[in-house]
Amino acid sequence: MAASRTIVVAGAGIGGLTAALALAAKGFRVVVLEKAERLEEAGAGLQLSPNASRILIELGLRDRLDARAVTPEAISIFSARSGGEIACLPLGEAASFRAGAPYWVVHRADLQSALQAKVDGHPDIELRLGCQFEDAAPHAGGLSVGQRSGTTRRQEAALALVGADGVWSAVRHQLFPQMQPQFARLIAWRGTIEATRLPPEYAARRVQLWMGSHAHLVAYPISGGRQINVVAIVPGTWNRPGWSAPGDAMEIRNAFAPRHWPGPARLMIGAVDDWRKWALFTVAGGHWSSGAVTLLGDAAHAMLPFAAQGAGMAIEDAAVLAKCLGGAGDSAAGIAPALQRYAGLRRARVARVQRTARQNGRIYHLSGAAALARDLFIRAIGPQRMLARQDWIYDWRA
Repeated sequence: MAASRTIVVAGAGIGGLTAALALAAKGFRVVVLEKAERLEEAGAGLQLSPNASRILIELGLRDRLDARAVTPEAISIFSARSGGEIACLPLGEAASFRAGAPYWVVHRADLQSALQAKVDGHPDIELRLGCQFEDAAPHAGGLSVGQRSGTTRRQEAALALVGADGVWSAVRHQLFPQMQPQFARLIAWRGTIEATRLPPEYAARRVQLWMGSHAHLVAYPISGGRQINVVAIVPGTWNRPGWSAPGDAMEIRNAFAPRHWPGPARLMIGAVDDWRKWALFTVAGGHWSSGAVTLLGDAAHAMLPFAAQGAGMAIEDAAVLAKCLGGAGDSAAGIAPALQRYAGLRRARVARVQRTARQNGRIYHLSGAAALARDLFIRAIGPQRMLARQDWIYDWRA
């Protein structure tokens, strides 16, 4: 069975579609398997710092995203304890120029649509919707990847299989069944608000981070500034898998009660009509590749969203994976070493980002004297030094 230069990617999320484009740019034929019949929005907004936007621009997506993404002017950090802003980190065009790429906030559906349009127009990429990965078996020339569409099963000969199928990855389950998602005992609530429904100061082109006792709130513009994406993080025991369960508005409003949260934060919480929620799970374990099969994005390293780098790390994975496989040649013998090199190049950085996200979550949720000390430290260090602490993330290049 001849694999030629075919690579199969399981999962057509942001990581999978980016990987398809990056691999096709290296001369591979790419088949993307997606069990959903059509690609739909899962989650509302996301942040793309320069380490991620730089890769998307290099893949030719700037024109598609410029019209949909927003470049925020600043990140405003607020303390529920004091009720006011304690730092304003400058972003905007000046920060984009310094980093060599923009800091974008974008509706997830807009990014996925831009990626899909680019994929659909590429002659070397085939996107198979309603097609589910089932198994993979090695042979002398590479792999035979089993897939199913309805009642029809077929095999695809490939040099490699990339599992980009998310936190509940079927590829990971086959490859490393001991790597199970771990519930973080935190629940993310998200909703959107039409910007015209808020006073102008709440709909400004900035990212707002509200830190409070055992909870925090993030809000930023999406869809060209027409909507405000709101995400609230609270502790909880509800842990159903999935990304979009209905949420009871009264429950989240009670979590942001007046005795703990100032009016501006509660105004945004109260303005959301339709809440969706998802339980936060993480994946750790350090195993990414085995033979001609590897993992990418949440399938390998699902992380807490408190560094705004979940999508960014998947996009980085895609760029490094393509670079490693692009240097492997046409022989199946070079694939496994290339995938091990990819995993080796990514593991330490991703682990550091995971640690940073966990630490950020603890800092955001401080209360009492610890929250006061945190606020004083942020004021003392100043916005430029606060922003510089992100350089190791933002300045990364593949």
